[in-house]
Amino acid sequence: ELADIARSHGWSLEGLSIVEMSSDVTAEESQTTLYRPAEVELGERMSKLLAEVDRLRPTRIVLDSCSELRLLAQDALRYRRQILALKQRLVQLGCTILLLDNPYPGSPDMLLQSVVHGVISMEQLAPMYGAERRRLRVLKLRGLKYRGGYHDFIIKTGGLEVFPRLVASEHHREFRRDPVPSGVPELDALLGGGPDRGMSLLLMGPSGCGKSAVAAQFALAEALRGERTAVFAFDESTAMYLARAESLGMGLRPHLDAGRLTLQQIDPAELSPGEFAHAARRAVEAEEARLVVIDSLNGYLNAMPEESFMSLQLHELLAYLSQRGVLTVMTVAQHGLVASEVSSPVDLSYLAD
Repeated sequence: ELADIARSHGWSLEGLSIVEMSSDVTAEESQTTLYRPAEVELGERMSKLLAEVDRLRPTRIVLDSCSELRLLAQDALRYRRQILALKQRLVQLGCTILLLDNPYPGSPDMLLQSVVHGVISMEQLAPMYGAERRRLRVLKLRGLKYRGGYHDFIIKTGGLEVFPRLVASEHHREFRRDPVPSGVPELDALLGGGPDRGMSLLLMGPSGCGKSAVAAQFALAEALRGERTAVFAFDESTAMYLARAESLGMGLRPHLDAGRLTLQQIDPAELSPGEFAHAARRAVEAEEARLVVIDSLNGYLNAMPEESFMSLQLHELLAYLSQRGVLTVMTVAQHGLVASEVSSPVDLSYLAD
């Protein structure tokens, strides 16, 4: 089974020593009532394990999993003693051991967590709609400063991709707050020459009023100046976005082919907040985008309806983009035509400049 898993990821197990620790006790032998399993099997299992360690002298050991040892021990004191004995022996040999555990739901093994130096908790969430979402959290890491909180991750061919929680204050860099014109002289005049770099501009209004067109105009003007732009489309496909811009005389495809514009269609059912923040970071840091378009915030919020604190995560992302000197242009559909009826899915004064 391990070989099949490794093969599916394109890995080779060559050079690894795999020792099967499954019990060799037959059904007849296991029915004896003279000794408890904890008094016989656990000791034999630990002796076999330590004998293999002494023979191989590895620098890293993976024990998959501790659940078997816990069941064999049948007693918390005996289990703790065996884990401590194993730990002391490995310390003498200079080994690093990685323990895998399957705790009972809602009941973590605090006894095991108190013995080890570090604890990483991994979770899989099942939303009401869409693919499963995975996240991890560092609960403990003695002697080291670590990034707390939940971090989204995915399992893909080749291993894991982890999206560390974004902290905007760590990514500041110096930049000039030049205005960013839209290419429409009348609109730029209204905006005092255009919004400055490092700002967030929110285009809001009812459906069909031209929010996406104005956002695309900003993207086109930036590309014509030779700067890079990243567009994240939550509400429509890449082909539809390009066709609509083309129908308005805004040819985005040549800039897309030249690499000055990146257009990413976001599948709402397959995305986690951490993964989206990572995509924005990659566009800014790896592709050097100076303008980011999010079309729309309604789609962004609807993509993750069960996620808590979405506005906080969005605010942190906007703060990060501001620290990097990136102009962020967002659209949001506003419902209602008169003041008493107007509603918005986000706190506008909290988010946008």
